[in-house]
Amino acid sequence: MAKRDRKAPNDDSELTTGDDADTGIDVDVIEADEMRPQGKRRARERRTASGDSKPGTVGVVDPTDEEGANAASRNPFVRIWVFLRQVVTEMKKVIWPTRREMIVYSIGVLVFVAAVTAAIFGMDIGFAKLTLLVFG
Repeated sequence: MAKRDRKAPNDDSELTTGDDADTGIDVDVIEADEMRPQGKRRARERRTASGDSKPGTVGVVDPTDEEGANAASRNPFVRIWVFLRQVVTEMKKVIWPTRREMIVYSIGVLVFVAAVTAAIFGMDIGFAKLTLLVFG
């Protein structure tokens, strides 16, 4: 059992033993919802309240969902509207870089591009001189 799942001791008498049975937490009583991770990064496999595992539904489209019902529609405007709503929803999940990170990344990309350009330019000049030397 993880440390965060243990009950905090009320007094010094509970600190004497390291056994999980003495912490006052009944492992069978913990609900599945309490143990489920929250936020963007969730487990791919879910556990039911009985402890059985079932595969996650990450990326699976529910046909009874409002967007799924509209996607089956032949109206192209409805499909475009649903697509744009899904794009906005996904863009809200993106972890955007800070201004400083963006500047550092941009400088790094520019330095790398300049180095590769210089290497290719040097090889091009070298091969041109080698070709003139050989075929003169």
